[in-house]
Amino acid sequence: MKIGILAVQGAFIEHERMLQSLGCDCVEIRQKSDLCRLDGLVLPGGESTVQGRLLRELDLFEPIKEMIQNGLPVLATCAGLILLAEDISNDSDRHFQTLPVTVKRNAYGRQLGSFVTRASLGRLDSFEMVFIRAPYIEWAAPDVEILSTIDEHIVGVKYKNQIGLAFHPELSCDKRLHESFVKLCQSMGSSL
Repeated sequence: MKIGILAVQGAFIEHERMLQSLGCDCVEIRQKSDLCRLDGLVLPGGESTVQGRLLRELDLFEPIKEMIQNGLPVLATCAGLILLAEDISNDSDRHFQTLPVTVKRNAYGRQLGSFVTRASLGRLDSFEMVFIRAPYIEWAAPDVEILSTIDEHIVGVKYKNQIGLAFHPELSCDKRLHESFVKLCQSMGSSL
């Protein structure tokens, strides 16, 4: 199992360590040649505007978007969720637009508004969720599966091959979400 992790900016190393502990081979995506034969892709937290700009400057944007549209499983956390979102309510930037949701950037405020809580995430009970300058989802299309809500705000969704989370599961000791993502990658078939 070979999982690519976008490594142009942001918190990618924690995802890498978590996936390696589950027996996955990981490749840090920094250039087009890193995109070969992936079984899955992680779009980590960080700064979505910077990540979006670097994806375009490094000529990674179109190849990654095409891979997602062709069914490559994607786990997107925090800024990664913003990269996938079809619409961003408080920002004029748009990125991949493969996930039919509207996201609000920095919805919980600045760094001081960061918090940790536990909630259900799909079938995963009492999952630790770490929110850091986090977005939330204001609207999701009817065919988007809502995995989790916090205070009536959507913070986790699944749509076809895409999992979008407003929080950082890689900062928890709980490996269940990454295990579920690996299973999704295995079920989607051969590498793209």
